[in-house]
Amino acid sequence: MTTHQRKPLTNNEIYTFCEQMGMILKAGISSIEGISIMLEDASEGEGKNILDEIYTQLDLTGSLYSALASTHVFPKYVLDMINLGETSGKLDEVMDSLALYYQREENISLGIKNAIMYPLIMIGMMILVISVLIVKVMPIFNQVFIQLGSEMTGFSRGVLDFGTTLSRYSAIFVILIALLLILGLYFNKSNSGREKLKHFGSKFFLTKNLYEKIALGRFTNGLAMTLSSGLDTDQSIELVSQLADHPELLEKIAHCQNYISEGESFSDALSKSHIFSGVYSRMLSIGYKSGVMDEAMQKIANQYNDDVDTSVGHLLSILEPTLVAILSIIVGMILLSVMLPLLGIMSTIG
Repeated sequence: MTTHQRKPLTNNEIYTFCEQMGMILKAGISSIEGISIMLEDASEGEGKNILDEIYTQLDLTGSLYSALASTHVFPKYVLDMINLGETSGKLDEVMDSLALYYQREENISLGIKNAIMYPLIMIGMMILVISVLIVKVMPIFNQVFIQLGSEMTGFSRGVLDFGTTLSRYSAIFVILIALLLILGLYFNKSNSGREKLKHFGSKFFLTKNLYEKIALGRFTNGLAMTLSSGLDTDQSIELVSQLADHPELLEKIAHCQNYISEGESFSDALSKSHIFSGVYSRMLSIGYKSGVMDEAMQKIANQYNDDVDTSVGHLLSILEPTLVAILSIIVGMILLSVMLPLLGIMSTIG
């Protein structure tokens, strides 16, 4: 397998690598010695092959940035920050910042997956319960009606006919379910699928606010890290703009960069472009004037991270009872459409 065929590292893999390198560098061990130590502990597989390539390139060039770039598995943002760390002599601090950043990214990703997977599981269970009810249970009730000299009518008849159709063309429905599963894997596993899902999530009314907070959290986390690493505001926003994947935020960042090029201060540009407003805008203005912009940005990033956790929890708390209620109503309607006429027939016979 060539390096160009390798899959990019996951957030968790980047976090683990940066955390270990940060610990190694803080202990006074050089980068190449650190990679050698990591190689000794690595098990056979793709991860060890990547570390081996990093070690070889690091031995040749003496640059961790060049060594990591040669593997083609690290994001451009990581590479740019490591290059900055090597240039400024703050590589250990940059590694710690990257580890923290990608740990948060992993937590956000897990939160989103949980928010999506739980409703999907509930919907799957609903479909299974209702399918068994209309395919297996309803025909039994129909036989009871026939034995009593009557037949199903109205809603119950429609449900029975639908169940008969579902049973008759079950192979087609199985194929449709398989296609839906393949589509789900496409949106979950492929880069293009994830991008389409993000675009949909940023527009869908139930998740629009959540995706906006996630994007702002990533943006502010990145700005806090770049500013604390010694970059000026122009370089920071240029570098961190690569992290933004929210269309509206990208547009606001472009406006912010235009304001800065026109001579506006960083805090004023952020405020005028409406990236931040209200309390956050005032916090940044005070932070900018007092020379602690990175600290103010980190506080805002932490607040956005907390807001994302709260939003995910709130979304789940709404979805759970809603889906249970929908299932209960559907099952109740089907059973009542059968039981009420059946009780009427039984009372007549009695």
